[in-house]
Amino acid sequence: MFFVNARAFVVRTHAGNETEIVIQKRAKSDSDHKMELPGGRLELYESLTQALIREVKEETGLDVYEIEGSETRVDTVGIDPAFEVEVIRPFAAYQTTKGSIDSVGVYFRCKAEGELLAEGDETRAIRWIAVRELAAMFRDDPLQFSSVDRAGIKFYLRELGLLDLRGEGRR
Repeated sequence: MFFVNARAFVVRTHAGNETEIVIQKRAKSDSDHKMELPGGRLELYESLTQALIREVKEETGLDVYEIEGSETRVDTVGIDPAFEVEVIRPFAAYQTTKGSIDSVGVYFRCKAEGELLAEGDETRAIRWIAVRELAAMFRDDPLQFSSVDRAGIKFYLRELGLLDLRGEGRR
């Protein structure tokens, strides 16, 4: 089986210009209950951004109001009504290269508003976390994060200058 996913770095600036993102724990009966980012599988013919907005709402209760890269979106609507395609620049893309689930996906950085749910659609322990705390947690034990999001989190932290290329923390 093969899946396509949209995943979110829901970002905000909080208390004294501290950058935070949303993390949560997967609560499916067949999951390992590790920390992860909001996101999930696309439905048939659902766009990446539609899936992102839907998954963030279902899992966290937040309403996405800004998606980084959305200004790059182009589509073929109106050219051939029988076949439409859209292209957009995400923050990052991933592909599993080994493991139990074969998937590709894209990460978007976005902003959202509203109140976090106590529990979402197969999620729990939904919270905002300072990216410096996230970096320390990742450095201390990357296995506490979901398999699919480890590389994405590592990429994000490296982009912020909080991890070097080997994944070691910078203080």
